[in-house]
Amino acid sequence: MEPSDLTTRRNGRQRRVPGASTLSEHIGSMDRGETSSPEPETEEEADSLIRSSDRENRRRHRVRPGIRGELGNIALLLFLYVLQGIPLGLAGSIPLILQSKSVSYKDQAFFSFVFWPFSLKLFWAPLVDALYFSRFGRRKSWLVPTQYLLGLFMLYLSATVTSLLQSEEGPKVGTLTAVFFMLAFLAATQDIAVDGWALTMLSRENVGYASTCNSVGQTAGYFLGNVLFLALESAEFCNKYLRIVPKDTGIVTLPDFLFFWGVIFLVSTTLVAILKRENDHSRGRRNVPEETQGVTETYRLLFSIVKMPTVFTFCSLLLTAKIGFSAADAVTGLKLVEAGVPKEQLALLAVPMVPLQILLPVIISRYTAGPRPLDVFYKAFPFRLLIGLEYALLVWWTPHVKQEGGFPLYYYAIILLSYALHQVALYSMYVACMAFHAKVSDPLIGGTYMTLLNTVTNLGGNWPSTVALWMVDPLTSKECQGAVGQSCSSSLEAELCVKEGGVCVTTMDGYYVESVVCVVIGLLWWLWLGKRMRRLQEQSSSAWRCRVNQ
Repeated sequence: MEPSDLTTRRNGRQRRVPGASTLSEHIGSMDRGETSSPEPETEEEADSLIRSSDRENRRRHRVRPGIRGELGNIALLLFLYVLQGIPLGLAGSIPLILQSKSVSYKDQAFFSFVFWPFSLKLFWAPLVDALYFSRFGRRKSWLVPTQYLLGLFMLYLSATVTSLLQSEEGPKVGTLTAVFFMLAFLAATQDIAVDGWALTMLSRENVGYASTCNSVGQTAGYFLGNVLFLALESAEFCNKYLRIVPKDTGIVTLPDFLFFWGVIFLVSTTLVAILKRENDHSRGRRNVPEETQGVTETYRLLFSIVKMPTVFTFCSLLLTAKIGFSAADAVTGLKLVEAGVPKEQLALLAVPMVPLQILLPVIISRYTAGPRPLDVFYKAFPFRLLIGLEYALLVWWTPHVKQEGGFPLYYYAIILLSYALHQVALYSMYVACMAFHAKVSDPLIGGTYMTLLNTVTNLGGNWPSTVALWMVDPLTSKECQGAVGQSCSSSLEAELCVKEGGVCVTTMDGYYVESVVCVVIGLLWWLWLGKRMRRLQEQSSSAWRCRVNQ
């Protein structure tokens, strides 16, 4: 979750929590009612007023239900966020499956567009806010159809994914990308709807639990769709740890997994559509409409923010800051799979990182809470660059460590330690950025402002990763050995080399070239533009205020 105010969300919409601004009016009207009431003329009237006052006090106490009174709503939110994480986890597992089928890195780059919708959802979030059927419910108008479509897409994939992955011409990456892009787009739209519903589903006292449901639910869903699926889909893992009698397949297959969750999506969405009322008047909850900016106004506001000189400079720096890390972040895992490391083992290494990922923001926030949070970003930058070179060394070392039965335990320990160091550097930069976003965002439009900066930050990581994957093959050099006059500069020439009895041998892996180039670019960015980013902290608060509000 982003460190934004509880009444704003990361998809760029500003809301007032229902009932928040009417509390003083409510108390004032009660006070006025008490002063204008006539004096009781008899003891019976006085007793009646006392009993009425007691009933009113008990009723007012019941209006504040606490978390126990809203466990059902919290459980529903948690479940909806878990559902959201499932397609994201599945999308994250597909590149590892494709890599085990020896697809090109250009295909991997093409599939990486699947991960863009969550970084771009700000651009259609105002539409989700503004267009709805009031009778059906503002959030259910989007939640129900998007989850139905998610379920239908999963059922479609369960019937076709095997042919898409195992066709004679190789995996059909284009079709896979289109289908999983739609899954990610629908999941991002569902996230916008659930984020908005959380603010009205929970009472003002408990709205803070919405962020907990988001982080826990989405993480759990991603774990189910990625780590758990890859482990149970692996015949090697299941035979080694879960079975007595070995089999050729895992406990679950990708079509079975997709079919199961497709049915869960359809059934649960139907139950929510029928049984859950969006405007709940129970337990004394008042139906106060949300305040939301119009679509045109929101887009105009975004444009006004970007035009500000300080914001434009900062966004330009955010879009280029992660170029130096792109090879390490996007390609290293695929190269380890290519070198023979089981994909399920790589996925399982993420499990011990969960406690570290929980503790790191708490620890790092102590150093980013001051007036210069980007100093932490600047100091962590070169260490993350060095970890990128260490990743390249780890990939080079991997084939030399491989044994007949797999990889030794100390190899996985080194990978785990490298990943942990990477997480420390990554979270240091991430928390510093989020702290700076919170510091400079105009409080009058904090939700839209912070969401714009977070969107640019995410895009600054997406496009370099796509380019890094795309450039691996062009930077790789191969030669045909064993066949005179043949080469391996293209896939067609590589096939001719094999037909002539030769074999294509890699003389220069583009990943190593890319790793060095990225680190050099990152170092130049740090020495030149990094100092410029630090100087942005010296700008006055007025330089970050939106001109619309001045």
